[in-house]
Amino acid sequence: MSWTLTFRVNRAEAESLPDLFDLMDEPPTLNVEEPDPARPDDWLLTAYYAREPLTIEINELVALFPSAADVVLAPLPEENWTVLSQRGLEPVRAGRFIVHTADHADAVRAGDWPLAIEAGLAFGTGQHATTHGCLKALVRLGKFRRFGHVADIGTGTGVLAMAALRQHRNAFCIASDIDPIAIDVARENQRRNQIAAGTCAGRMATVVAPGLSARALRAAAPYDLVLANILAPPLIALARDLSAVIAPGGMLVMAGLLHHQQRAVANAYRRHNLVPAGAVDWRAEWPCLVLTKKG
Repeated sequence: MSWTLTFRVNRAEAESLPDLFDLMDEPPTLNVEEPDPARPDDWLLTAYYAREPLTIEINELVALFPSAADVVLAPLPEENWTVLSQRGLEPVRAGRFIVHTADHADAVRAGDWPLAIEAGLAFGTGQHATTHGCLKALVRLGKFRRFGHVADIGTGTGVLAMAALRQHRNAFCIASDIDPIAIDVARENQRRNQIAAGTCAGRMATVVAPGLSARALRAAAPYDLVLANILAPPLIALARDLSAVIAPGGMLVMAGLLHHQQRAVANAYRRHNLVPAGAVDWRAEWPCLVLTKKG
């Protein structure tokens, strides 16, 4: 039986989630949301545990958030979690891309680039504005150039890596995530979508790695397209490393940042020779930044 630990936090703490893998032996999966738009500083954090957490583990997590209030621990039966996680997940379209669950396979039309993704333990079902924004960016970029060497950093379900291969069938793509569970999910989705595993053209490799630490990621560089749908703090921290693996003229698509964070993220990459490519909706709550490396 799974368990959830929920408590209220302020917006600043919700937007700067700590890296629990560096702090805990068995870190929970975290999710934050803004339940009431009329109260933008009042966010709700939910931690998902595969087993009932010990009191010391609860206190350890809550202590990371000084604003924590109304802490509630509750059981979440696995069968209910599956139902809840997939309820209301209608197909999502972005150009020729359509992201759908098995229940909506009949929504795929001739000429679509379908991506079958089941909701579960990794981020990236296409529903969130960040994933949708990246898919739309891929659509725009695909209108004027082809990509042959792609990296997806923080892949989650693998949806963006697979989308890149749907669009650029002769490309090689490597997808990484710091979370081993996410990589397991990505590999299952890869099999479900009949995308071959491997390290040559038309195939997708997967690797567990924080940032660009994996040898396989560095060895496959440089990339002409890098996708990174994570969060603003790690995007800024990775600016030097991500910039180093992008080929001159290569593209970087970033999401996971909020509207007030985009200038800080863009400035971090400008220092490493990456500049905006095309217009950005600076007013969007979850903007998608598309940069290109000068040279």
